[in-house]
Amino acid sequence: MSRRAAAAVLLAAAVLAGGCSKGEYVAPPPSATTGDVADPAAAADTLARLQTAIRDGDGDAASGLGADAAAGDLLAAVVANAAALGLADVTLRYVTETGRTSGAAGWDGQVAATWRVDGFDEASARIELPVSFAGHGTSIAALGGSGARLPLWLAGPVAVQRDGDVLVAVAGDAAQAERYLPAARRAVEEVRAVVPDRGGLVVEVPADAEGLQRALDTEPGKYAAIAAITAPVDGTEAAGSPVHVFLNRTVYDGLDPVAAQVVMTHEAVHALTGAVAARRAPLWLVEGFADYVALRDVDLPLAKTAGQIAAQVRTDGVPKALPAPGDFDPSASHLGAVYEAAWLVCVTLADHAGERALVALYEDVRDGTDLADALREHAGWTEAELTTAWQDRLAALPGVAG
Repeated sequence: MSRRAAAAVLLAAAVLAGGCSKGEYVAPPPSATTGDVADPAAAADTLARLQTAIRDGDGDAASGLGADAAAGDLLAAVVANAAALGLADVTLRYVTETGRTSGAAGWDGQVAATWRVDGFDEASARIELPVSFAGHGTSIAALGGSGARLPLWLAGPVAVQRDGDVLVAVAGDAAQAERYLPAARRAVEEVRAVVPDRGGLVVEVPADAEGLQRALDTEPGKYAAIAAITAPVDGTEAAGSPVHVFLNRTVYDGLDPVAAQVVMTHEAVHALTGAVAARRAPLWLVEGFADYVALRDVDLPLAKTAGQIAAQVRTDGVPKALPAPGDFDPSASHLGAVYEAAWLVCVTLADHAGERALVALYEDVRDGTDLADALREHAGWTEAELTTAWQDRLAALPGVAG
């Protein structure tokens, strides 16, 4: 007998046994559905009012849209963040219900949001943001939700520091933002010394690992061991989609000043040279070139800059091939050695053909030129010849040779 049939039999038996008469029986009311509490028109109006408050810089108006004091403070902070960041093209458009309700008048909806940092981003970022409404849609209880991207400027108060074409946004107070600005400024200068005429740099610093996870919409722990990452703000690879540098404070703040600067410059190379869009470029070139620029003017011995790959070569011998894409997985073992190996590929190319040739090769391959063709044109090598020269360099590293 099915569960439905069994339930029907039990109900009939109860009625026949006199549990309640026909006139006295009242069916229990159905559970409230989203349609019972959701008012899309009210939600759309609330979002329009918030959008206007952001445009006008009216924190009081935004705060008044909060369902409670905490929500009001968050919405006021959103307005302040937008002003400090210089956001443009901010739009908030109601899309649909999610099916989740809370109490008699609370419900969740999906909201399409757009924005860009004026003077830095070529096009607007675009996401769908979960929003918890209250009062059937007349107020906002919360922004964001589990398993969804939550941009830094919508997550809470943000401190912003700007120096010309460098902008740093930090979850926290202004003093924290000031800590990262000099490194970002120097990073841009170091990139332009090698690859001139690039745009500005935006660095975002979430409060903690959870904030980074929400800003990038990643699974927990994916970047736990990574000091920084360069990524599209909205997670898309659409042409012109804003690309910013995101710091993992848990790791970055523990680095010594030299290492922290190398990390910042490495990520600035990615952001300023369009590396995220380099779909056909091998990762050894993308990552190796970024380290080439970051380490170009750093006065450190090879025992420091190539110590991990040297130890690996001593143990396992010289690699048979250039680093493969899977070697760069953030969770892979010997990740430091892989990056050092990629850096030495680019050092080998620069020593052989010159820095200008390396830059030209990088830009051509980034823009879609076949690696074999670019190597032939700019270095006069095949990939096999490059591999051999790189292997010879690895074999000659301190602690390996002799």
